[in-house]
Amino acid sequence: MNIWEVILAFLVVVLILVSLLSNVLVLICFLYSADIRKQVPGLFILNLTFSNLVMTVLNMPLTLAGIIYKNQPGGDQFCHLVGFLETFLTTNSMLSMAALSIDRWIAVVFPLSYHSKMRYKDAALILSYTWLHAVSFPIVAASLSWVGFHHLYASCTLYNKRSEERTQFVIFTGVFHLLSFLLSLIVLCFTYLKVLKVARFHCKRIDVITMQTLVLLVDIHPSVRERCLEEQKRRRQRATKKISTFIGTFILCFAPYVITRLVELSSVVPINSHWGVISKCLAYSKAVSDPFVYSLLRHQYKKTWKDIINRILKRSSINSSALTSESHNQNILQTTE
Repeated sequence: MNIWEVILAFLVVVLILVSLLSNVLVLICFLYSADIRKQVPGLFILNLTFSNLVMTVLNMPLTLAGIIYKNQPGGDQFCHLVGFLETFLTTNSMLSMAALSIDRWIAVVFPLSYHSKMRYKDAALILSYTWLHAVSFPIVAASLSWVGFHHLYASCTLYNKRSEERTQFVIFTGVFHLLSFLLSLIVLCFTYLKVLKVARFHCKRIDVITMQTLVLLVDIHPSVRERCLEEQKRRRQRATKKISTFIGTFILCFAPYVITRLVELSSVVPINSHWGVISKCLAYSKAVSDPFVYSLLRHQYKKTWKDIINRILKRSSINSSALTSESHNQNILQTTE
């Protein structure tokens, strides 16, 4: 192994560890908190976490093995299964993010009718479509034997070995990325930009009220006035930062891999094998960022973790106090004897 392969292998190991820990934390929060389970977005987050965990446990270690041994891990049937799952899980993750954006759009743009438009039944229907959409492409690819070990990405993924089927495979790959990556990106941009528009409108209304209040309060202390103006500025930036994070992480993680796959099919520009693995690692890094972007940094998940930690600490303090009292009683008995 050269220095590049060592660095890439180390990067995959870090991605596996962080992704596994963060997604398990999200799953624990979901199982612990009844409030999170009651919310409709919790179903979409659970589906996204499921995809990320399976990808982390199965696909990432096999990519690591592909980098180290430079060969297909396992037999052909096993590699076909892993490639099938990789295509399904990646598409399912993209569509889950699109579903979360639709949920936020309805909640912000139509707040009064949100509970009637987005019920558990509606979320289950969306998830059913997500799974059907995600599983259709790998089924077609597996039936046409377009799944195998690709040395450029050191992974079991979509791959065509037969030159006579090149045109059909190019069309299939183009349609696949069009209806997975591009479709999800369009939904994300449409819904979150609508949400941003509403958020900015509400910020302007709050700013007007704040300025009117500051004008009326002539005797207000200058430091209080400055804090109000700083909070006003932070409020305007908060929504923009969140939405930029949602869309930005999606593009940053998935776009290099999708573009590389499409450029590879054109056979015009030769692609470095190290870049192929790097683009694959960027796609894997979405499984690392998702728990933080959609879950762990939110107030409700932070509160849940505080409750879990407090309960653990309380139990440990009770156990330690019980052991201390028990040892004290034993010492008293020994002295009396």
